[in-house]
Amino acid sequence: MDPENPRGDGDSSGLIGHVLLRLQNAVVKRMSRTRQRIIHGFIVVFIVFLLLWISVFLYGSFYYSYMPNASYSTQVHYYYRTNCDSPASLFCSYPVANISLMRNEQHVLTLGQAYRMSLQLEMPDSPTNQELGMFMIKATCFSQDGGQVASSARSAGHLLSASSSRFSMLRYRSDLLRFLGTVLLLPAFLTGVSEQKQVLEVELFSDYTDNPYVPSVTAIIEILSNKVQIYSSELYIHAHLTGIRSDVNTMLNNSSDSNISDDETRKESTFFKGTVHPQNHKCYFLTLVS
Repeated sequence: MDPENPRGDGDSSGLIGHVLLRLQNAVVKRMSRTRQRIIHGFIVVFIVFLLLWISVFLYGSFYYSYMPNASYSTQVHYYYRTNCDSPASLFCSYPVANISLMRNEQHVLTLGQAYRMSLQLEMPDSPTNQELGMFMIKATCFSQDGGQVASSARSAGHLLSASSSRFSMLRYRSDLLRFLGTVLLLPAFLTGVSEQKQVLEVELFSDYTDNPYVPSVTAIIEILSNKVQIYSSELYIHAHLTGIRSDVNTMLNNSSDSNISDDETRKESTFFKGTVHPQNHKCYFLTLVS
């Protein structure tokens, strides 16, 4: 330090201190602004997340409370009652099947929604079934306390055109046609790829609306013929959607189809790139041989 110029050294120290102070203030302001931006960013992200969560919750609540099950199907398994007094036959009843119309302790049918119910039968193309002829389907629904809700009867020979089969009986084929078909499809029959069977569909209800005071719980299907032969059977329930329900269901189906199409397109592009029972409520379906 030059003892002859103390004022100059003091001015330099003051200038450096002033610069450092301004630099410190600038750093503090910048850190404060950065902190505020981070806080604002977190607030915006939180608000967006909250809005998304509220939207999902509202949509889920609306869909769960307003949208019905568009379709429902269940297998039908038949059995014979043996607890009867008649000693003439071991099986003293017709084929019977119990079906539950509940899923996860919830009613399958939405109250106020119209449904179409149909029964599909997979039957062997056997001489016994050919001789069986036409039969009638009857559907009767009961409330939880056992009261009758609805009843439906369908002749096996006079079904609505909406069903896949107009007659609930096997299609007629002559002996010559059977022989030629058997010879032609013999390899498929021997390997189990194909079977000699026919699939029939009978419409039980074309426009069934469940009673809100006595909703459906279970279903019973009974075929009143001891000679009928069935491979398998399935009950189909389809909702008649209209208005907003139809629009929402169409939008969801289109979105699902679009996602599936996009996935298939990606797979194809990757490939071409070189990648070498009766309890409470009862619904009866009775099949009568005419």
